[in-house]
Amino acid sequence: MPAKFTLLGGEPAINPHLPEFIHLARACWPKSELRLVSNGLLLHRHPELPAALAKAGNTVLEVSLHHESEAYGRRMEPVLQLLGRWQREHRIEVRLLRSFENWTRRYKGFGATMEPFEDERPRTSWQNCAARTCPQIHDAAIWKCAPLAYLPMQNARYHLSEKWTPYLTYEPLQPDCSNDSLRAFFAREEESYCGMCPARPERFGLYLPYPARESAGQEGGISGDNST
Repeated sequence: MPAKFTLLGGEPAINPHLPEFIHLARACWPKSELRLVSNGLLLHRHPELPAALAKAGNTVLEVSLHHESEAYGRRMEPVLQLLGRWQREHRIEVRLLRSFENWTRRYKGFGATMEPFEDERPRTSWQNCAARTCPQIHDAAIWKCAPLAYLPMQNARYHLSEKWTPYLTYEPLQPDCSNDSLRAFFAREEESYCGMCPARPERFGLYLPYPARESAGQEGGISGDNST
């Protein structure tokens, strides 16, 4: 039983069935802390979500902040107002995560030109990896990390170079695995596949995201932890 189970993306609020996933996760992991991580901009599409979080209990809605400019702050104001109302009405826990402070690159370049780092220090890459304790469930299998899980999609879209061939051979853990295989999977630390990521974390920032489009409701405030 995992201590924490996290629903994240991409952006999970794109899925119209998001509240149902909260109920499903609680049914599968009745004692785990459930975390939902969202950029917040589409949460207003899910008015049933706060009730689902409250009913599940032991849940946290974490809003990932992607910039610290005034323009971005104005873009997020209606989101924070909506979250404040949800907190008051449903007593759910909300946390704000300054995610942009901890972003690191997983590969060099972008699109068809992206390349693995291949620093030949997989142990150091694993030790410095923010996802080393975050295996990913994707296509009904468990992957060591999100970069490996979504690498085949990158390859299908961009036709990546042959340098990616060793990493595209990664085989995730299938749902019919034995208990011994499951335990061995979670006990495994660095692997050769960790070599695709940098041995020394390389931080980066983004241009101002999210131009003004649709927005959420207009009332309330937010308590939550702004320091994370």
